[in-house]
Amino acid sequence: MDHKQVKQYLLSKPEANEQFPFGPEVAVFKIKNLKMFATLALGTGNEKGTNGKMAGHWCMNLKCNPDHADAIRSTFDAVIPGYHMSKTHWNTIILDGSIPISEIKSMIDHSYSLIFKSLKKSERELLEMHYAKELLYQN
Repeated sequence: MDHKQVKQYLLSKPEANEQFPFGPEVAVFKIKNLKMFATLALGTGNEKGTNGKMAGHWCMNLKCNPDHADAIRSTFDAVIPGYHMSKTHWNTIILDGSIPISEIKSMIDHSYSLIFKSLKKSERELLEMHYAKELLYQN
């Protein structure tokens, strides 16, 4: 899955939008301009602590349940602790072609669901009136 397909899938999530609060190099994906559920950027190779793994690859940060984060990291070499994020709650996915598309989509769905669940009750209820719960609460 390349960065264009990833971006398209991220933006297909209900009320997802793209912003650039950290500059043009890092796309931030939020639910209704409220909370971030993903970032997408091109790795430069200068990222400290990544051993150059991100160099030349598009990379995505996604929220992850801490109970699953280590399991995902041990399954895929291209999943590392969240770069510039909480290492407990976020993973960085290096889009180097080694992770099956279905797994990447599943990780995106999981991140979106975790962030959706953290929205204020009034915001969640408003979205639940407009979208099927299956789209909002995918894991």
